[in-house]
Amino acid sequence: MDALASERPEQDAAALFERACAQDSTGHSDLAVPLYRQALASGRLGIRRRRATIQLASSLRNMGQSAESAALLTAEQDADTDELDDALKAFLALALADVRREREALALALAALAPHLPRYQRSVGNYARLLVEEG
Repeated sequence: MDALASERPEQDAAALFERACAQDSTGHSDLAVPLYRQALASGRLGIRRRRATIQLASSLRNMGQSAESAALLTAEQDADTDELDDALKAFLALALADVRREREALALALAALAPHLPRYQRSVGNYARLLVEEG
């Protein structure tokens, strides 16, 4: 991937993102994080921006930086909405569990799951809400 990316301009956001993905996929979160940050800082990622944010947050969590991961994903949850909403919530739930906010994590995961259930959507959604309200 580095060889392909080298064919692009040095600060090309898409190339930085793809290099980060390759590092991430091969277990090198520590090398992926700065590449994700550079790609996001460029402001020119287009449809890859949200993926880069989710993947950066996941890498940070893998490196023991779950509080930063949760903060990034919480901000992203308020920024956009698209087909990655439930994926974002899944990674946010993992980060929240790591920072000892388990009830909030479970509520988030259940709320994301509820609309996909063939039955009991309302019940599961209500239980998710109650986990946070009563917690």
